[in-house]
Amino acid sequence: MLERLKNAETAFMTGEDCLIHEFHDHVARSTSATDYPFAAEIVKNIPIYDGDALRALFASDDTAFPVLSELNRVFLTGPGIIAIRGGYEDIGLIDEVTAALSGIIAAEEAASGGRGDHFAAAGANSRVWNAHEKLAVRDPELFARYNANEIVRRVSEAWLGSGYQITTQVNVVRPGGKAQTPHRDYHMGFQTEETLRYYPVSQHALSASLTLQGAVAHSEMPLESGPTKLLPYSQSYVPGYFAINRKDFRDYFEEHHVQMPLGKGDMLFFNPATFHAAGENRTSDVQRFANLMQVGSTYGRSIEIVDRPRITKAVYPHLKRLAETGALTPREVDNVVAATAEGYPFPCNLDLDPPIGGMAPPSQQHIMRQALTEGWDASRLDEAVDAQHGRRRSH
Repeated sequence: MLERLKNAETAFMTGEDCLIHEFHDHVARSTSATDYPFAAEIVKNIPIYDGDALRALFASDDTAFPVLSELNRVFLTGPGIIAIRGGYEDIGLIDEVTAALSGIIAAEEAASGGRGDHFAAAGANSRVWNAHEKLAVRDPELFARYNANEIVRRVSEAWLGSGYQITTQVNVVRPGGKAQTPHRDYHMGFQTEETLRYYPVSQHALSASLTLQGAVAHSEMPLESGPTKLLPYSQSYVPGYFAINRKDFRDYFEEHHVQMPLGKGDMLFFNPATFHAAGENRTSDVQRFANLMQVGSTYGRSIEIVDRPRITKAVYPHLKRLAETGALTPREVDNVVAATAEGYPFPCNLDLDPPIGGMAPPSQQHIMRQALTEGWDASRLDEAVDAQHGRRRSH
């Protein structure tokens, strides 16, 4: 099938084009440390990076861009997955966020009587959708400190470039929580085989370039607790969105996947086309707590509706104070802006919001940065955000 795709006349695929022996040949590779010199080590074919080393390298563009190029290669043609030890150096901050998110879980479960997630009955595990916005509204200053992380920004930009959007979904898997079915993720990973038939090969390749999957470990995750099962190199198998729904491919995944233990504050990032699945929690006492990230390209749309004007207005006065007191560096302040406000000015009404001095009108991030630079009070920022939002209509 892979040879057939080289024929320029072939633009569409079906599930019948998936051949397990081709897939085996595609993923049966060994990752060489010489190909990824910035990695601290290679474990189970996955490059592992040291958080302290990355923070030093990411301090300037001159040292950051070679690392970003390496990460892009990992996601595109390499194993598709990286892990970062100590992605958050402040474990106390992780615990504060865990407590806030746990409060959201308790409130939602009290209101709904418990809700299920993708792979467990209601009450078996806990899931918080749109945790990004909910945390921002519940505790804006904590949100700002959590999202000031330079590693999240740099890794996101390594795959997606600037203007990305963050969404997060909390997942708590309690002892006995069952494993997921192997899958690929948003966009095409959420579509049926019948729908996928109508997308050409070029779009199958494009889909994985629109998002980046990530996770922050908010608890210790030993292997027995079921950290994410992953199949390195599976992300670049062209007909993979069909293959992942076929029994022989799922059986292959179960036989050949790898898992890595994670410590609190560690991070995992992977190409969304990677074959993966949450594992079963076989412990009797570990609550596996992860804040899952789905970072969306500025050229695509994220999985969740996030009220960016709402969280921009909620976060701004706290971020302004953190900036003015020096609690966050200018770069960390800008990281929060990137995590909070809409970075893409389109779609817009060019009659109401014409470009000034360029090809596009100001984005919401532009307004937030201007407000911080000029020291606007919160009411002025609120007025500017509301005015821009009001112009985002067709008449």
